[in-house]
Amino acid sequence: MAARARRRVIVGPVGTPLADLGLSSSTGDADLEALVREVLGHHPAADAEAIRRAHRYADDKHRDQMRHSGEPYITHPLGVARIAAGLGLDPETIQAALLHDVVEDTGASREDIEAAFGPQVAALVDGVTKLTRIHFESQEERQAENYRKLIISMSSDIRVLLVKLCDRLHNMRTLSYMRKS
Repeated sequence: MAARARRRVIVGPVGTPLADLGLSSSTGDADLEALVREVLGHHPAADAEAIRRAHRYADDKHRDQMRHSGEPYITHPLGVARIAAGLGLDPETIQAALLHDVVEDTGASREDIEAAFGPQVAALVDGVTKLTRIHFESQEERQAENYRKLIISMSSDIRVLLVKLCDRLHNMRTLSYMRKS
């Protein structure tokens, strides 16, 4: 397998290259470029490089994680972002979709996301993370809390809910890889 050349990529407003942060990309570029094309189809003035940076950041942070299918974990955030892009959601929401599990599943913080991608993307990722964190004992408690969280998220930024719904949809589309128990 041929070694991939490292690209110098600028991250966020501080301009720190990913390589300087010890980050690299481990997945193929075809799916990413299909995502970028889809976003640009809806938003021609979108910053395609910002979407690529979000993908590379998530790819690196999730590099040691695998899906139940045996695929690299990055296939999930990329799938979530493709669903969001198909809905015509804005580029910041696409970045948040790519990054939606980074705070919850890796050592990255909201502050890290904000420094690299700005406050709007960080707020979206933070909102999705908060929607995911609360767990309850009974089905009734879970249902009531899910409705409460949906209403709260809709009142602050509907895009949080849309990313979470794209996340759930992608998980449901890949249920065949889960154990039956």
